[in-house]
Amino acid sequence: MIRVVVIGSRGQVGTCLVSQLTQRADVELFTFDRQELDITDSNSVTSCVESVQPHVIINAAAYTAVDKAEQDSQQCYAVNADAVENLAKAASKVDALMLHISTDYVFDGESGKPYTELDAENPQSVYGKSKLEGEQNIVAFCSRYAVLRTSWVFGEVGNNFVKTMLRLSSTRDEIGVVDDQVGSPTYAGDIARVLTTMMDKMLRSDDDLSGIYHYSGTPYVSWFQFAEEIFSNVASQIGSDKKMVVNPIPTHEYPTPAKRPPDTRLDCRKIEKVFSITPSLWQNALKNMKAFQE
Repeated sequence: MIRVVVIGSRGQVGTCLVSQLTQRADVELFTFDRQELDITDSNSVTSCVESVQPHVIINAAAYTAVDKAEQDSQQCYAVNADAVENLAKAASKVDALMLHISTDYVFDGESGKPYTELDAENPQSVYGKSKLEGEQNIVAFCSRYAVLRTSWVFGEVGNNFVKTMLRLSSTRDEIGVVDDQVGSPTYAGDIARVLTTMMDKMLRSDDDLSGIYHYSGTPYVSWFQFAEEIFSNVASQIGSDKKMVVNPIPTHEYPTPAKRPPDTRLDCRKIEKVFSITPSLWQNALKNMKAFQE
């Protein structure tokens, strides 16, 4: 029996992890969200992990309010960096494998090509900098780990771009969406499946597969293209005749407190080579999302 701890169990990816892992007869699952465990408290984390003695810790908790983080940097770093150090140290004490979700925002988006795991990081926001520090804490304090960088996460639970577009469609007929930021939408359920696939192979393998990996959906698109696909799915799934007009706009016409990287396409060849994991079509997830029928 594999004892698995999921941190951030009520978030976008955490919810999907819980749903998938509860169906497995070989997994004894322990779930914690902020109400059950304050991961910024090192003593609480240590006590919890030593009590459970897990084989695997999956950290799906994060401070993800990118713009708010510019004014709330202390809390952002507490969750995305300091808490990760707490978890990493606790995992190492009990020799647990640790899986951690990171972000494409550790890059500045100026390379002009998809980023590999070997490319230099240069985050441009408090959020991105805090997530990079979290990665560094994993590498420094964990004996066995995988950091999974992903991008543009969406799903039925929590706040995300898809949910925002759905909300706007109920009150507007027209919207402007930036068309000069490119990346990869990634479904939370796909990320959860990737994490459990990595977990299974890392537990079985005699080789040390620890490292940083990239995984995101395919194909690459701009936020504008993503929005158009979302509204197309809204109309087809709920039988609406309403036509939402989406206008492409440049980033400078939609200023935000946090600077967004213009091109954070992720190169996912390493994870395919090591784990035989290939990017999923994010359009398929959109077509099956229950959020469209709510």
